[in-house]
This record gives sequence, C-alpha cells and structure tokens, in this order.
Amino acid sequence: MKNKQAIVIGSGFAGMSAASFLARSGWKVIVLEQHDLPGGRARKYSAEGFTFDMGPSWYWMPDVFERYFNQFGKKVADYYDLERLDPSYRVYWSDDVTDIPADYQALKALFEKLEPGAGNQLDLFMKEAAYKYQVGVNKLVFKPGQSLTEFLDLDLIKGVFKLDVFNSMKAHVGKFFKNPKLVELMEFPVLFLGALPEHTPALYSLMNYADIKGGTWYPKKGMYEIAQAMYDLATSLGVEFRFKHQVNQINVTNGMATSVSCMANTPAGKVMVNLDADVVIGGADYHHVETALLQPAYQTYSAAYWEKRVMAPSCLLYYIGLNKRLNNIPHHSLFFDTDFSLHGKEIYTSKEWPTDPLFYMCAPSVTDASVAPEGCENIFLLIPVATGLTGDNEELREKYFKLIVKRIEQQTGQSVEDAIIYKKTFAQSNFISEYNAFKGNAYGLANTLLQTAVLKPSCRSKKVKNLFFTGQLTVPGPGVPPSLISGEVVAKEISKLYD
Repeated sequence: MKNKQAIVIGSGFAGMSAASFLARSGWKVIVLEQHDLPGGRARKYSAEGFTFDMGPSWYWMPDVFERYFNQFGKKVADYYDLERLDPSYRVYWSDDVTDIPADYQALKALFEKLEPGAGNQLDLFMKEAAYKYQVGVNKLVFKPGQSLTEFLDLDLIKGVFKLDVFNSMKAHVGKFFKNPKLVELMEFPVLFLGALPEHTPALYSLMNYADIKGGTWYPKKGMYEIAQAMYDLATSLGVEFRFKHQVNQINVTNGMATSVSCMANTPAGKVMVNLDADVVIGGADYHHVETALLQPAYQTYSAAYWEKRVMAPSCLLYYIGLNKRLNNIPHHSLFFDTDFSLHGKEIYTSKEWPTDPLFYMCAPSVTDASVAPEGCENIFLLIPVATGLTGDNEELREKYFKLIVKRIEQQTGQSVEDAIIYKKTFAQSNFISEYNAFKGNAYGLANTLLQTAVLKPSCRSKKVKNLFFTGQLTVPGPGVPPSLISGEVVAKEISKLYD
C-alpha cells in the first residue's frame, strides 16, 4: 500500500481534503498547484498593508469544519480561532436597513415586526429546515453519486417528501412568508450561490438553517486560515506539495492514467516533469481537466454536454483599501436596494450584464484589525453575474464599481470614493486565466434538480479507471463545506478499490 502514489491536481479545499484522507490511509500523495501557495480560489492577497481573502468570505456550517478536523484527531481550535458575528449581516433595502441578529428570539421578533404571524411561521419553517439539514448533511452529501442504489436508505426513503426535493424554494418560501423583504431574505442563499429560487429544490432551505441556527462566523486573521490549517494538516500527514507546477497532461495507457506531465517553475527556469501515478485526482476545474489534460478518446463528457450545464454565477470582485474607517458598518452587508428578481433573471435567464445589480460588501477590518493598516478599512465587494459573458474589460469593471460605490455612499451617508488608496479588480476573465474556470464560473454548477447527485458530472471517470474528480463541479456541489466533503467522498471511493 505504501508504494501506491496518488497525484492530486490543484490545492483547493477539495484537493487538500482528498490528499489528507488518502495520506491517512497510507498513500504517498503529491499535490500539484500552479500558484505559489495553497488554497485555490481561497487564496489570500496582500498589498499596501492590506490582506484580502480572494474568494470565500462567509463561514457557515461550523459543524462540517469541526467534523473534518476531528477525523484526524484534531479540532478547529488547534488551527484558528472563530468568532460568531452579531449581527450575522445587514441588509440595505431601498427604503430601510435591517440587521439580522444572531439570537434566534431576536430574529423571530424581527420577522414578526415585518409580518404579523411570521415569527411562528419561522419556527415552522426552521423545523422543516432542521430536518433537511440533518438528513442532507449527514446522508445526501456523502453519496458519491455513482448509482441510484446509493439512495436506497431507509431514512431517505421515509423522508423523501419531507426533504422537498420536487418542490421549489420559491414555492416553499411562499408558503410561509408573504412580506417581500422576508421572501428575499429566505431566498438569497440560493440566488447568490445556486440558481433562481423557482429552479432550486426546496431541499436547499437547509441553507437557511445553516444561516440562522448555525450562524455566521469569522476565523480570526481571515478565511485563508482555513486553507492554511488544511495545508498544515496535510503536510503533517506526509502530503507533498509542489507549487508553481502547471499540469499539461494526464498520460493514459490502456484506459489507465500512468503519469502526469507538468511544467515546473524552478530557480533554473521552466522544466518539464513527469510523475508516475497509481491514481490521479482532478481537484482543478473539472471541465479543464477533462478537455485540456486528457486526449479526446478519454473524455467522458462532450462539448454539447458542458454547454447544457446550468452554471452558478460568476462574479465581479473588488478588493479595496480605504485610508479611513467607516462608521457603523457591519462585517457583512447585502445591498438589496434594487430589483431582486430582475438581477436574478439577468444572471440565470437572459444571461446579460446586470442593469442595476444587487451586491455584497465584506468589511473584515470591522472585526479584525490585522487585515488593514491602522485607521484604514479593508473592503471586499462582489457583484454576482452570469457566466459566459463577453465584454469583461477595465471600462466595464469601472462602470459597475462607480455604480455600487455611489450606492454605498448613499446608504451609509459617508464618502468612500475619495478615501480609496488601493484597488484591485477580479472578474470572469481572471477566473479563466487564474483557475481555468469553465465559462468563468465562480461557484460551479447551479443546484438545480437535474444537476443533483447522480445527475452531476461523475466523481469517477467513465473512460479512465483510476481517474477521479473532486470539487465544485461534481458531488456534492459548490461551497466551502461541500468541498471538504467532496474530497472525503472521493478518497473513500478510491479506498474501496485499493484498500
């Protein structure tokens, strides 16, 4: 067993998770990463005294992270400190501002204030969401999606209707709440990260449970602390990381991946390296691994298949440093001060640059002074946009930046633009050049019914026996907690074959 070597392509959360589980089982594991540090889309970036998390900024589902480290005899606190945010986040409406309290009773009172009777309705909604979270996180997400027989599980069969797989989020939320603000609050987790609420199974109200009951947290020093923790754990298990290694090809003989070829940046210059493999795991973008690293004869999915996939959004991102602190802003803010449904349709239906977008603002320096110079503010702005758009250029990025900065100034009553001392943008073309992201996606596949479980791209190649995939384009789906689980699921599938 100790002679078996696994090559993992990409050091994102899923890749590092798979690497650690295999190393624990006795495999020799080498992780190849094109960048100079681990984390994939969750890298960090530092400039002018500011430290920015480049990707994920929300910490939900703390139980999943705890479970991950527990399996290696560790706990989250061994690596980083967590702080629960209160308010969890703020919502700016066109006519009002609402802080979402961490305390559940306070949240019930807020719902009741917005819509008489909504406090009790929230109890009923959350009871159903709790069941979905319990079954979904403990059962569904750990299925490798290789066969429908995986779902011949008594709890799943008994609870199939309670799981609301065939009902939509829009219809489900509408059963409980009528106030437009409450509807938008309950729909936002799937709109920003998955698909239109009318096309998302109501199963995903489990995300409301994660939000409201699980809470919104912050790892001190930033989200990159998760990546650092996973890297430290992996190296302690013997995983070898090779940075600045750009994979060019997976070499296949008689339906088996025998080695991986990559271009390595060394002090002496670029060198072509070939690494033997008993198993290869694609932790980079699935579409890229299939179409760019494999010969056509060994590709499972056609170009037509990929074109038909419904993608979660891409993003316009802005990393901003201000030379002053802003008054009375929270860590997380959602700007829902324009047409919620119009922006959703522009992302998922008409697929066009948004007319007047919703957006999200993160100000980690509100919670953590270490991410900005003294007296300065660290701001991260995100506009969700459709994938596959053309026209991503500096002029367009600047147009949207000015638009949303103006709205921040209007909503907070404070000047922002004249305080900017650092700005970096990142958008669709960067997702492609930096991460080989299919159509510039930021989050992977949308969580639609027809892209669930066995209907996702398979975590095991159908053409190459020892090639596996992990991450946001396969099971269980997009998001940081699912990525940790994805790596575990794939490692277990490999163990079934080799251990």
